[in-house]
Amino acid sequence: MEAHKPAAKKRKLTDKNVPNALLHAPEFAEDSAMYRDLLQMERKLDWTMTRKRVEVHDALQRIIPATRTLRIFLSHTVSGQPWQREGGEAAEPNPETGENIPAWQLRIDGRMLELPNSRAKDRNPPRKFSTLIKHMIVELDRDTALYPEGNIVEWLRGANQPALDGFTIRRKGDAPTKIRILLHLEQQPEQYKVHPDLSNILGIKEDSRIGVIQALWNYIKTQNLQDKMDRRIIRVDARLRPIFNSDTVYFQHLPELVNRFLLPPDPIILHYTLNPAIPPPEKPAAWDVEVKADDSNLKSRMQHVVMSMASDSAKELTKLDEEIALHVQSLSNAHMKRQFLRSFADDPRGFIQTWLASQSRDLESVLGSGPSEGATVRQEDLKRSEFFRLPWVEEAVAIQEGMRLAAKAGM
Repeated sequence: MEAHKPAAKKRKLTDKNVPNALLHAPEFAEDSAMYRDLLQMERKLDWTMTRKRVEVHDALQRIIPATRTLRIFLSHTVSGQPWQREGGEAAEPNPETGENIPAWQLRIDGRMLELPNSRAKDRNPPRKFSTLIKHMIVELDRDTALYPEGNIVEWLRGANQPALDGFTIRRKGDAPTKIRILLHLEQQPEQYKVHPDLSNILGIKEDSRIGVIQALWNYIKTQNLQDKMDRRIIRVDARLRPIFNSDTVYFQHLPELVNRFLLPPDPIILHYTLNPAIPPPEKPAAWDVEVKADDSNLKSRMQHVVMSMASDSAKELTKLDEEIALHVQSLSNAHMKRQFLRSFADDPRGFIQTWLASQSRDLESVLGSGPSEGATVRQEDLKRSEFFRLPWVEEAVAIQEGMRLAAKAGM
């Protein structure tokens, strides 16, 4: 039983160029020019699409800043306070066991608000509050002689710390306490405070490094400070001269100069008063703070659009390319048939003779026969005496004679 042979893989046609003979034919010159223009337009469109795709992929790798709102909640609870000990002597504080000693705890929470009119499927899981801040300091306004526990609480984010939804600070006491909270936010891209000398010129107080450089470049273009001959040189005006201490600055040195005027941003300061003598409020106090964050929602939408368009467009474009290549091949075959029939109509006798001679040469090439191999001799060669003086004739005669003598002797 013969083994099943795998089906031959169908070869795809990829050539979309019309044959040169058809392109230069006078009767098809106009249509050929239109087709060439379409091919050129397709190449430009492919190049533009590829460039845009690369730009989108590059944008997905970089930070896309967006202004988001961080809502911070402050609340507190109390325990063991006098107004809570109205149940008799059993509720009195016990210093030995530590039960019913007046105490309170402060809770600091925060969450990023969702963008208005955002779809539920585009929302990403909310970030933990601790991932949105870099450094936090809580200052308690209390008498250190009465409360030696420490009036400053500091938290600094580390590399391997778990993400937290909020922070809780516990202290003993029943006296009203003023609390001051300093938050250093984690912003993307990182924000800087601009030195007043440069801030008064550019009109910005806080921005990213790229934003400050862009603002300075816009000022240079607005004031026409770029040199006319050498575009790399910036002619410093009277406002920038005291800052840069030079009359000219090279364009590539602008980032280095801007770095000198970038300062750490001011922290977010929140004030909260905690009074254990009265019941805590039912609802926590809230503050809204604007932060710069990477727009993950936009990135996810861009990624989805790129992936969906890439797969759908690739299939459709491949199908169209195959159809165009098939039509071009059909057109080439039709052109060859047309040329064949036109040549036959112009000179039937000469065309047939030329065609038969061509077919004879092709047949000899296919079968590996002809004068050079000695298997077949054409009649026109036998009519020439110099054909029998070729080097191979003597060797062929010797071999033939040897075979005849061997057969005669019965060898």
